[in-house]
Amino acid sequence: MSSDDAWVGKTRPYLKPREEGEKDAWTSEAAARGRKGGQRLLEAGEAEPPDLVRTFFGLGSGETAVVRRRLILLDGEPTELADSYYPGHIARGTPLAEPRKIPGGAVTLLADLGYVAADEFEEDTAAEDATPVQAELLGLPADKAVLVLTRFVTSTTGEPMEASVMTMTRHHRYTQRRDS
Repeated sequence: MSSDDAWVGKTRPYLKPREEGEKDAWTSEAAARGRKGGQRLLEAGEAEPPDLVRTFFGLGSGETAVVRRRLILLDGEPTELADSYYPGHIARGTPLAEPRKIPGGAVTLLADLGYVAADEFEEDTAAEDATPVQAELLGLPADKAVLVLTRFVTSTTGEPMEASVMTMTRHHRYTQRRDS
């Protein structure tokens, strides 16, 4: 197994629809380590996506996507900002565009709508200085660096269905396991 396979194995639970009553992947992962994972929805609705997301969705200048912005918590402390974008033709008029929790999470709703994540996806990483807003939400000094992971997900039919931009503190860990 290559190191790429280990990364895919670790990320895959976040793209798998949940069974009824099953907790989200982040809460389950934290609990398996004896910790408490959680999230707070900051915003949901139409927004202009970043350029990488715009290109992935094939959007023109000024076109919007539906975004769900969340603050990810570990033991009650901020550890990540997660912005998940969805093409408007998929998400408009659905709970994805509404500022409320979605039973089973977005991936479960997408599956119910007929959009199941393909086995393969792409991820892009970058280290950047935290913006003032990121620093405030994550409880960081403004001059600290953050890791930005952008994940591009297509459906099993090859259609772009989700792009997530995750901004993580240095305390956030993605542990690689060969058995994942």
